[in-house]
This record gives sequence, structure tokens and C-alpha cells, in this order.
Amino acid sequence: MVKPRNRKGSLAPTGSSNQIRIIGGAYRGRKLKFPSIDGLRPTSDRVRETLFNWLQPVLAGASCLDLFAGSGALGLEAASRGAERVVMLDKSPRVATQITENISLLGAQGVEVNCSDALQWLTGSGQRFDVVFLDPPFAQDLLQPCCRLLDQGGWLGPNAKIYLETNEEKALPQLPPNWSPLRRKKAGQVCYYLFSC
Repeated sequence: MVKPRNRKGSLAPTGSSNQIRIIGGAYRGRKLKFPSIDGLRPTSDRVRETLFNWLQPVLAGASCLDLFAGSGALGLEAASRGAERVVMLDKSPRVATQITENISLLGAQGVEVNCSDALQWLTGSGQRFDVVFLDPPFAQDLLQPCCRLLDQGGWLGPNAKIYLETNEEKALPQLPPNWSPLRRKKAGQVCYYLFSC
């Protein structure tokens, strides 16, 4: 039987493999479920470990936004590592419900989930965030409009950090000129970046 491939080109998770593991912080080692939805695949443990090593100096007390939450891996990892506030968005009701259950299981404080389309949500009134995670479905070309709305809508605090994830087949879109590249790395077919503004 041929297993379905997800948005990032690797095999879609099935059955008991639909779990993420929190890598560090207060919830380290906790395993959490995520639903089987076409195109949903968590950022890998390897990539998350590198990313949160980059972010560790700025996470304590930070306000974080995860625009395409999916499994919730990035937002919940941030909460585990000391972020004061984490806002996660996903337009799938099943995904939002599962993340809400996972927040309850962890007893995490200061974490909220919105079942919303990221682009529509970003047209609302801006709240300032210190860290933004931006890992949209690769095939939908959402990076550039999200980056523009983040930059123009008052969503980014002073020296905010923006994480971008894409596949190796696509170059990064044109980003706001005031964003400075800090880090860049590749893992398999995934390229990931950290910017500051």
C-alpha cells in the first residue's frame, strides 16, 4: 500500500506515530497527540532542537505567535521553555480542538488557540509579539503575504525574531527590507531561517 505524502514531501503520519515530543523545558519528554490531517506534519525534533537553541536567550517571558500551528509543536515547545504568552492559530477545527486538549493535559498557562485563517487574522488589530513562527503549507505560497501583514500590521515588537520554514525547492520570497537574517540551516528537504526586525 502506498502511504500518502504530506505537504513537505515525506510520508504522512499514521496510527500511533501521530505524536510529538516536547524536547526541553518544563514539559520535557511529554508526548502529545495530533490528528491525521492531510498536509499536517510537525517540525522535526532535530529542527526544533536547533531552533530553540537559537531562541533560548530571548524566550523567557516572551510573547510568541504560531501562525500555522498544526501539531502545536512549536508553540508548546516555546511555552515549555519559558514563553509567557503563546498564541496559536490553525484553520482546522480538529487541529484547534486537539491543541486545546494538549494544553489542558500539560496544564500550560498563558497559551491560547484560535481556529482562524492566518491571513484573515493578521488583517485585524495588531498585538506585539517577540517571536513569530511561520511554517505554512509549502504549496500555498503564504510566506510573503504573511510576512507583509506581520510587518505592516504592528504585530512585531522591537527586535522581534521571525522563524521561517520552507522546502529546498522554493527560494524565500522577498521579505521586508528591515528584516535581518540571523541564522539559516537545512535538514533534509527543509530549509529554515531566523530573522530579526
